[in-house]
Amino acid sequence: MFEEVKKALEEIRPMLQADGGDVELIEVKDGVVRLKLVGACSGCAMAKMTLKMGIEKRLKEKVPQIKEVEEV
Repeated sequence: MFEEVKKALEEIRPMLQADGGDVELIEVKDGVVRLKLVGACSGCAMAKMTLKMGIEKRLKEKVPQIKEVEEV
C-alpha cells in the first residue's frame, strides 16, 4: 500500500507546490497514512483543511484501503 500512496501523492504534490508547500510520506500502517506538511503548508492556517478535505479525500479515492490520514 505504501507504493500506491506514494504514487497518488505524486499527483497531488504539484497543487501543493504551486502554493509553496509540499508533503512528505512518513508511514503507512494498518490503513493509516502519516504525512508531514512542509514548506508553506507547515504552519499554514488552512493546513488542517488541506490535509483532511484535500489530501485525505484524494488519497482515499485512489487507494480505498486507507482509513485515515494523519499529520506528524
